[in-house]
Amino acid sequence: MTMKSWLEKQFQLSAYKTTVKTELLAGVTTFVTMAYVLATVPNLLGNAGMEKHGVMTAMVLLIIGTTCAMALYTNRPFALAPGLGSVGIVASMISNEGVSQPIAAGVIFWSGVLFMVISFLGLREAVVRVIPVSLKQAVSAGIGLFIALLGAKSCGLIVASEAKNCLTFGSLSSPKVCVCLIGFVILLVLKIRKVPGDMIIAIVLTTLVGIPFGVTSMPEQLFSMPATLGERFLNIDFAGALNFAYIPFLIALFIPDFFSTFGTVLGVGAKAGYLDENGNLPGIDKCFQVDAVATSVGALFGIPSMTTYLESSAGVEAGGKTGLTAVFTSICFALALFAAPLALIIPSAATSPVLIFIGVNMLGGMRKINYEDFTECFPAFLCITFTIFANNIANGICTAIPVYVILKLTTGKGKELSPVLYILTAVCLLYFSTLI
Repeated sequence: MTMKSWLEKQFQLSAYKTTVKTELLAGVTTFVTMAYVLATVPNLLGNAGMEKHGVMTAMVLLIIGTTCAMALYTNRPFALAPGLGSVGIVASMISNEGVSQPIAAGVIFWSGVLFMVISFLGLREAVVRVIPVSLKQAVSAGIGLFIALLGAKSCGLIVASEAKNCLTFGSLSSPKVCVCLIGFVILLVLKIRKVPGDMIIAIVLTTLVGIPFGVTSMPEQLFSMPATLGERFLNIDFAGALNFAYIPFLIALFIPDFFSTFGTVLGVGAKAGYLDENGNLPGIDKCFQVDAVATSVGALFGIPSMTTYLESSAGVEAGGKTGLTAVFTSICFALALFAAPLALIIPSAATSPVLIFIGVNMLGGMRKINYEDFTECFPAFLCITFTIFANNIANGICTAIPVYVILKLTTGKGKELSPVLYILTAVCLLYFSTLI
């Protein structure tokens, strides 16, 4: 069997009307928009006392392994990496709460086990199926705005104003913002002209534009050998993590990851055109299973929750339709293990325009929300706005579900509610109790 025929059989390229070239460009685009994890995750965990070079090696190996697993098992263009929210929680557990690294790893592991039980029993898919269509569309739109905000914040276009106690424009004359705006114009021109590989071309050109602005820093060396894992593998306290005192941390890791994962999968799946007429994603159970196993496997290396990444939408926007996109993303990360200095020269100002464009472009699902029914449109509105206002996908979903249930009950439409929604409401309230 030739390589071409194997790729066709494995990834069904013809059925999805895509090509190896398109999938390659999409995979590279996903990698470029995700490349910031090479710096951010090791630095965050390094500040908590972990050896950051070993963290980077473990993280990249996990990204490669879990993303390839997603590609081969689900044939979806979803890439995985440590969730930054989970990384922040774990870093805080260690540095602020005094939790040891082995116990923190154990808490991550058990949250992954909980994921696996729910995923392999089909409960996660059942939960997604009872979520109303209006909220599913709102999740996609909320994620879109969240992605756009991430892009705008990463280049300094939008900043938090302590004086005004709100988000506002940053310095519009700063080099990073100027490079971002130039990059956005480049991207729009390429999009309008329908240039193949428009996103990756825009990122490369914007990176070059950043050189005279001092935004793009040239590396001292192009290649470097990866650090060893050291004692990272199995530095974990399984029994100690089961102490009742660590249950709030377990909940804090589990619930946001649960809702963020299904929100990301649905949002990116909607962008790729995978959803059926009920807003469901065929084969979503397989995506959940990979995501769940990835979390527990990552814990064995002390790496916080491995999760499906929002930046996968960049690859989808670039034309990626199958798991081959994710395979190419994995190959890029494998190369980055040896060419990290080169990968890290891409500034956030070069990827920000892509994230902003993708985010705004994901708002199309809002047209499918029934604005004539207040019990449908108002919870959807809350889901979108609190995803942004509370700066977390899980916060938006956990706000919308209880409100949806309350509105249906008070308007005499309780028969429209699935019993599972009552359970989800209780879970959402439990989640908010951990924030008090």
